[in-house]
Amino acid sequence: MILFTVSAILLVDTLAATAAIGTSSIFWWLFLGVFFFVPFALVSAELGCAYPEKGGIYAWVRDAFGGRWASRVSWSYWVNVAIWMPAIFILFAGVAKQLFWPDMTVTAQIVMGVVLTWIAVAANVVTLNVGKWVPNIGAIFKILIFVAIIVGAGFYAAENGLANPITLDSIKPNLSDSLQYIPAIIYGMLGFELISASSDEMRNPKRDVPRSILISGAIILALYTLGTMAILAAIPSQDIDLVEGLVDTLRLFFAPLPFGDALVMALGIAALYTFFSNGVTWAIGGNRAAAEAAEEGELPRAFAIKSVTRNTPVGAAILMGVMSTVILVLYGFLVDSNEDLFWSLFAFSGVIFLLPYVGMFLAFLKMRRVDSERERPFRVPGNRLFVRALTLFCVAILAGSIFLFIYTPGEGVQWPVLIGSFVTLLLGELAILWAEKQGRGQPPVTPAMRAML
Repeated sequence: MILFTVSAILLVDTLAATAAIGTSSIFWWLFLGVFFFVPFALVSAELGCAYPEKGGIYAWVRDAFGGRWASRVSWSYWVNVAIWMPAIFILFAGVAKQLFWPDMTVTAQIVMGVVLTWIAVAANVVTLNVGKWVPNIGAIFKILIFVAIIVGAGFYAAENGLANPITLDSIKPNLSDSLQYIPAIIYGMLGFELISASSDEMRNPKRDVPRSILISGAIILALYTLGTMAILAAIPSQDIDLVEGLVDTLRLFFAPLPFGDALVMALGIAALYTFFSNGVTWAIGGNRAAAEAAEEGELPRAFAIKSVTRNTPVGAAILMGVMSTVILVLYGFLVDSNEDLFWSLFAFSGVIFLLPYVGMFLAFLKMRRVDSERERPFRVPGNRLFVRALTLFCVAILAGSIFLFIYTPGEGVQWPVLIGSFVTLLLGELAILWAEKQGRGQPPVTPAMRAML
């Protein structure tokens, strides 16, 4: 569970984006780590052990606000993964281009992304007992990559000096330059609730959920902060490439060493695997939450189709594969480079991604109030006023991050992101209405229907 959570949250792919903020990103990692990441971990731990229900975030919002709002959360949660997987697989293709195929075109990268999407779909239809090893191995590789970057930065800086001065004065936040990338830090902190989507497949969720969340949280925050400092130690912030920054950093640190090229290649291949495991990890949580919503009639019945032998969400996984493929192809016609494609998909998915967490925090507050007598093996410490203020502050941070994905200071409204987000939410409302129509006019999902695939 610790490895699964580390795999979900510790994202090598956002490290370059956050380092591009400059040295002030160190302040933001520490500040948001204390005032958002830690509270988010505590809230997730309490909800996960007090309500260890299949579906995770969907079940929590459903219990607090009813099925309709839970359906909206499930749709946003699921569709975000369908949007984000193309971004992460384009990053995969960009790194593969650096390592193996320097002349790879954007079209070839899109084809590679489509192939990876359907391999991820296949990984989602095996049982968690088997599928968990994709993110577990990915978590180990991520830790190795982060440690290699941190150690390499120490030796590089000792010999060559710092590419960016890292002092108390330099890490002071510059709002005019760093606001655009702050949502990327928040994006990189979310995912503690993901393991709870499969709580029915755990041995003892009340004991293991809070333990795994707190241990993995300490690992994640330390590696994120030190990894960002490591990249800033080597590369001037204005020269950091969102897609190719990782391999550039590895080559700078290790290529001059004996067998350095082989080490860079090995770490690069490990990074490729982590990008793939990211997609699988989030798809496991998103598809299971969507399947749970569909079984309760809150999303179209196709999402509820499951394998009889494995009880895995086949329908939701295939629908995710179809949507990811369509998005990859459509966005491929609109951009000229893999960096543009990555950031466009990243910002678009970011808006949809953050919305369910607003519902999760509000559900936490309501369940604390209306279900106060329920046994809570783990509780967020502090009195009621303190917990309420902390939770609402986290909601405000999420709302600000959503705004900054849509509006870039100095550039204005990002219309493709705004329009894409609006259309995606509208499709969600149509899907919910369709599910309601199915519920009125047809019988519930049967085992035979689930056996179709």
